[in-house]
Amino acid sequence: MTLEVSAEPSDGQAAPAAWLTRAEASACLERRGIRMKPATLARLFSTGGDGPPCRHIRGRPFYPEDVLEAWADTQITELRTSAPPKKARRHGR
Repeated sequence: MTLEVSAEPSDGQAAPAAWLTRAEASACLERRGIRMKPATLARLFSTGGDGPPCRHIRGRPFYPEDVLEAWADTQITELRTSAPPKKARRHGR
């Protein structure tokens, strides 16, 4: 159920090409190499996790495709030859 947006929003920013449902956003992320189920996107939003930003329209979440792709780019690291250094462990945990 992709919503196509043709009019400029009232805040003066350029309108995204498409608004994706959670299922469509999940498929879009998978094409970019990030496997994330729609339920995981919902959990990240509801818990304030580090998920992609979305906008609710009549109570339903929609992800601007261009913003989703930009967020996906920030989640992918450069090639590594070894694991990153571990964070120092705190005693008592």
